Amino acid sequence: MVLRDGKLVEEQWQKVVVGDIIRMENNQFVAADLLLLSTSEPNSLCYIETAELDGETNLKVRQAIPETAEMENDIEKLGKFDAEIVCEPPNNRLPKFEGKMTWKGETHSLDNDKILLRGCVLRNTQWCYGLVIFSGHESKLMMNCGKSVFKRTNIDRLMNALIIGIFIFLLSMCLICTIACGIWESLIAGNDFQVYLPWETFIPGTSLGTKDGEVAEGATTIALLVFFSYIIVLNTVVPISLYVSVEIIRMGNSLLINWDSKMYYEPKDDPARARTTALNEELGQIEYIFSDKTGTLTQNIMEFKKASVNGKSYGDCLDGSGNVIESPEKSRILDFSWNKYAEGNFEFYDRRVVEMIKNNDKYQHDFFKLLCLCHTVMPEEKDGKLEYQAQSPDEGALVSAARNFGFVFKSRTPNTITIEILGKEEVYDLLAILDFDNVRKRMSVIVRRNGKIQLWCKGADSVIYERLDKSCSQLQELTTHHLNEFAQEGLRTLCLAVKDIPDSFYASWAARYKEASIALDNREEKMNVCYEEIEQNMILLGATAIEDKLQDGVPDAIANLALAGIKIWVLTGDKQETAINIGYSCRLLTDEMEEVFVIDAEEFNEVKTQMEDAMKMVNDHKKGKTTGDNVDATVRFENGTSATGASFSKADDAVSIEGEMEFALVINGHSLAHCLKPEMEALLLELGCSCKAVICCRVTPLQKALVVDLVKRNKKSITLAIGDGANDVSMIKTAHIGVGISGQEGMQAVLSSDYSFSQFRYLERLLLVHGRWSYLRMCKFLKFFFYKNFAFTLCHFWYAFFCGFSAQTLFDPYFISFYNVMYSSLPILALGLFDQDVNDYYSIRYPKLYHPGLVNLLFNKKVFGLSVAEGVISSFILFFIPYGAFLEEVRSDGITQSDIQSFGVVVASTLVVAVNLRCALDTSYWTGFNHFVIWGSIIYYFCFILAMYAPVFNYTYQGVAYEVFSSLNFWLTLLLTNVILLVPVVAYRFYWTSIKSSLSERIRMKQRLTKSKSRSRDLHIRRTSTFRRSSHRSLRSGYAFAHQQGFAELITSGINMRDRASSAQLRDPVTLTNVKRFSDTGVTNVKPQNGTNEPRTTHPNALESTDTGNRVLYTDKL
Repeated sequence: MVLRDGKLVEEQWQKVVVGDIIRMENNQFVAADLLLLSTSEPNSLCYIETAELDGETNLKVRQAIPETAEMENDIEKLGKFDAEIVCEPPNNRLPKFEGKMTWKGETHSLDNDKILLRGCVLRNTQWCYGLVIFSGHESKLMMNCGKSVFKRTNIDRLMNALIIGIFIFLLSMCLICTIACGIWESLIAGNDFQVYLPWETFIPGTSLGTKDGEVAEGATTIALLVFFSYIIVLNTVVPISLYVSVEIIRMGNSLLINWDSKMYYEPKDDPARARTTALNEELGQIEYIFSDKTGTLTQNIMEFKKASVNGKSYGDCLDGSGNVIESPEKSRILDFSWNKYAEGNFEFYDRRVVEMIKNNDKYQHDFFKLLCLCHTVMPEEKDGKLEYQAQSPDEGALVSAARNFGFVFKSRTPNTITIEILGKEEVYDLLAILDFDNVRKRMSVIVRRNGKIQLWCKGADSVIYERLDKSCSQLQELTTHHLNEFAQEGLRTLCLAVKDIPDSFYASWAARYKEASIALDNREEKMNVCYEEIEQNMILLGATAIEDKLQDGVPDAIANLALAGIKIWVLTGDKQETAINIGYSCRLLTDEMEEVFVIDAEEFNEVKTQMEDAMKMVNDHKKGKTTGDNVDATVRFENGTSATGASFSKADDAVSIEGEMEFALVINGHSLAHCLKPEMEALLLELGCSCKAVICCRVTPLQKALVVDLVKRNKKSITLAIGDGANDVSMIKTAHIGVGISGQEGMQAVLSSDYSFSQFRYLERLLLVHGRWSYLRMCKFLKFFFYKNFAFTLCHFWYAFFCGFSAQTLFDPYFISFYNVMYSSLPILALGLFDQDVNDYYSIRYPKLYHPGLVNLLFNKKVFGLSVAEGVISSFILFFIPYGAFLEEVRSDGITQSDIQSFGVVVASTLVVAVNLRCALDTSYWTGFNHFVIWGSIIYYFCFILAMYAPVFNYTYQGVAYEVFSSLNFWLTLLLTNVILLVPVVAYRFYWTSIKSSLSERIRMKQRLTKSKSRSRDLHIRRTSTFRRSSHRSLRSGYAFAHQQGFAELITSGINMRDRASSAQLRDPVTLTNVKRFSDTGVTNVKPQNGTNEPRTTHPNALESTDTGNRVLYTDKL
């Protein structure tokens, strides 16, 4: 409804213009970017859902200016509204708006909290009025509508190149036939044959005399016409139907992902979804995974666990003697029944906090009072219960913690905050909110009560410490010690501080702040100056510690993906210490790593030096310049096979010992900014790709996308990005494949992704099972498709040498039409949809099976060339074996079967049988559908051709099928040809399976030998690290920051890493046990060669190193 001429009238969106006043009602979409004027709710509040903008489903609050809110629902007053608004030009910055409104002689600041953007939905608000600021294509939503990036797989790009090559091959064959036709017609027998078959009337030199000319001229004309005829005859070599079949297979594999019950998350009723069908096989070729941390690796469900108040740590469960109980029982959880606002699921064990609060301890009261006042949470009454609408789980956890301890945030207005402390209500005047952003890393509120003005501030310890009063130095040291303890437990920390403000100082500061808030030029910089001015000389209260638990199965999933050869980079907004601790928790960083490089310098030259030093250390290790043991043992088995594959003796698992040195890189956001510059990005890429894991901390959404793009541009590798929030969208769209997790931060990541599910652990199954299967199926399909097309089409080419290159077809035209549709399509589609070398259990149990996809082993130009060569040879055999068999064949009744129709039926029948049997050989996983389509295609062909060539249809091939199929010579030829075609393939497969079997083939053998689903030990036994864990691992954790400014931001903290310690020291060399050396004379015990004459272990099979000439025999279970 639009206010026009003092009346509300319905209007189309496209006719809404700037300056219109719009009335909206509950659950309606906002039609344009509006300045909120008035609402039906108290305090001129309005609730909106921004899922269309940022994917977040939690409600957000907007509030009208009190002066305009007085107009309420008065149409007359709204019609006379005549304010002047000056604001920023149209742009695509969703979280920011800068402007000012002048009305009735007063100037008011306008920011994002007073704006309703197009695409939002009005919720829990009966009505509201708004003034159109931007409309149509100038609205922020439309300004953000960029072009979608069309993602294509490497196989798609390769197929396009191969199709071009096949087309060139087609032209070459046609050219050969054209030249041969010209020679035949002019020099051999073409001209003389005109006695029986004259040239066409338009051909020069025809015997019909209709057109004069030389024989050479006529032969040239015929040859040119034959060129185009052979393009038609041989066009089936260009697989036009290939693309249709590929899309069918991709659709089928996408449905299998959607239907996978093992990727269904029951608590949310959320199955996995393939949001695209074009990228399935690329899931089997991922080499780099770029992952967010908060909400992706962790649950993003925050729980208040510990606190440091006035230099004392609280939160541990203590016994009667004051000793910490490591694993307290549920019965020790505090009883909060005395508090009617307490939440039933809140768990806290330290009784001292409640006792001190009840005893009116000043420090405890100030601590929780700050949590109760300094936030942007909105309260809401539902069914008589107080509920909070928090913009982030962090903020909600802190306000809820204060509530459970008796400090209840009850309501807010534009100018007041009402809280209840131990049953006593207190009202504070809200003077200013100094909002959080990722640069400030803190938030403050200025309130007044009983004439006393105070500033309450919370934020990252690094920024809070810089603004503390000098009198807090001792308390700061104690708090820092507690922060280190919290960090060891992987908790996210936040520091709290307070300041008393004199009235005179606040009055002058408020004037400067208002002037800055209505400035149109450099408003943000001017406001930051005001923030810095007042947020000084604060008194430290303490610190909070919140737990964000890892999602279930994350460590196992990351470890398995790493074993598969996939490198994982974590790109997070968290502080460095938090990310490192989570890295160790989820086994991204391990004790086995030789070194964890930490790049945290501030200046360009310092960053470059750190990077070069790290790269030098990596290169030195690669060259063997470092001291220490160099274990590179290879365990072999009694059959002589290497453990790089899998050998199974008595159903034991295969094992290998990897002695390669592993590194990890941790880089901070400000250092990353330098590394992404053109002059240093090559060094970052080289160092990052040399490390097994990379963690980038304090990164912005743009930096996430730049890191992904750096690897994508410079490495011939497939990248995958996974995240759960709006700040992950940029990297999700940049990577080859984007995966969204439907978590606590809305649906924006899911909406921008190619695949989505609810838990990170499902990524393991998506890649190692569905991705690998899709890649395997697509590669098998493509190889077979090209093979069968060349085997079919080149039969025409060989026949050209026996028909005077006249472009006569060998096969029945109906057979040519039905070959790719009815006789050979379903078997290969079944293979592309259902085939699997090993089942899902073994696919996850043995992640090394993923390796072929990483190196693009199963389908490349070489494999394509071999498939084409096999198709050419097969076509040669398919043509010439029947040709020789039927050349002078005469039946007992004297009738010959060497006519073209009979010969064509023989070759066609042999082709159909051979192609389908060849598909059967390629099939690793047999289902009822596979049996039906393979054997059914053969049976269908014979039945169809008998029916088609029956007298009832009066077809030109009438009776041919019956005559051919009744001949014993045909069946012998069919058998002989298929034996010649298939026996070499079977022999080749047998040789490679038995003598040089791949890991996949060996595991298939194990799968067939045992049906047990019990998971025993891993495929690989990794050596114990010879180094201590890198000394760069920090003991500090931190608080994650979001990367958007404004009301909806996470309030988190971060601290600088402590100075790097000295490099890691060597431990004693590793000792392998239960292994014997195998020599020509038998098995002998081996004496350790560790520089001493005495063995380091008394085990009879102790071994430390071996001569390269001897084999190492696996004797007992390791």
